Amino acid sequence: MDFTLNEEQELFLEMVRKFTRNEVAAAAEGVDREHRFPRETIAKMGELGLLGLTIPEEYGGSGGDYLSYVLMIEELAKVCASTAVIVAVHTGLACTSIACFGTEAQREKYLAPLAAGEIIGAYALTEPNAGSDAASLTLMASDEGEYWRLNGNKVFITNASEAGLFITFVRTDPASRGAEGITCLIVERDTPGMTVSRPVEKMGLNGSVTCELHFDNALVPKENVLGDVGQGFKVAMQLLDGGRIAIAAQGLGIAEGALEYALRYIRQREQFGRPIAANQGIQWMVADLATEVDAARLLVYRAAWLKTMGKPHGKEAAMAKKFATDTAMRVTSDCVQLLGGYGYTREYPVERYMRDAKVTQIYEGTNQVQQMVIARHLLR
Repeated sequence: MDFTLNEEQELFLEMVRKFTRNEVAAAAEGVDREHRFPRETIAKMGELGLLGLTIPEEYGGSGGDYLSYVLMIEELAKVCASTAVIVAVHTGLACTSIACFGTEAQREKYLAPLAAGEIIGAYALTEPNAGSDAASLTLMASDEGEYWRLNGNKVFITNASEAGLFITFVRTDPASRGAEGITCLIVERDTPGMTVSRPVEKMGLNGSVTCELHFDNALVPKENVLGDVGQGFKVAMQLLDGGRIAIAAQGLGIAEGALEYALRYIRQREQFGRPIAANQGIQWMVADLATEVDAARLLVYRAAWLKTMGKPHGKEAAMAKKFATDTAMRVTSDCVQLLGGYGYTREYPVERYMRDAKVTQIYEGTNQVQQMVIARHLLR
């Protein structure tokens, strides 16, 4: 296993780093403070071909490999975790779902606008009573000839305020239970009967706008079925294996960004006549943090490499997601501590990193669910 990047990946990473330093970092504080969706940043990413990284070139995308995608999410999260998760949902879930499971007509219709950022994608799986247990979803889709009639609700939908289409999971067989009878649909924003609620107030990721979706006799054409009728749960799980790696990369980036800032701070901050970095207790602390971050990076890159190679990666994705996001929470909390009272204020970014880190332990499957996934693989 060789994690050395090839020339194309190196050039891509250099371009992404330049973009995040010059564009994303400058907007991060305002995006958080104003709870503002970073429209200008996302538009520029579309112009650069970053939003279509997982889309084949023949459909208007960049045709990049999965490791490059993970590197992009990591770099974005180093400076703005909100932007990272917006892109992860748009590119990693919405674009990828249509690229992998869409018909030729669906690919022709949606992928080029998604790649350009003309349409923002969202992923609608979670419901009020179907979070970690996604198979218990109850959004019903009844057969109406050429349409499916949708009634029910979705919650915690990232990008919902801006999205032009929603990858939506519904129950098309009213007699089914669990994973059976679930179908995936492409639901366009202007669908009559679908409404998007006001944004949910959250602890962090304030630039990533999260809303509820309400369906009241919403009619969706049957040509918008993604994959096969009744096979939607398989679509969801295949996408989420990759999605977990992206959230692991987000956690990794958050931890790296916070630690890099704290290291700069402790070199400059003086107490008792010398930089606090000269204190052994501080040195031990940052040594442990750096070790955890490096371990997280190896787990994330291993999972991304396995997916890029087309190898099984379910267990490795769950390991990476759990460890990297737990690491993000520990590292950011300790970085606040390293800055002392200043770390607790909004004058410094480490408190934002800590607030943004928490949800990475929750979405794309809680870390307790990741433990269940890991154990299931081990005990087969």
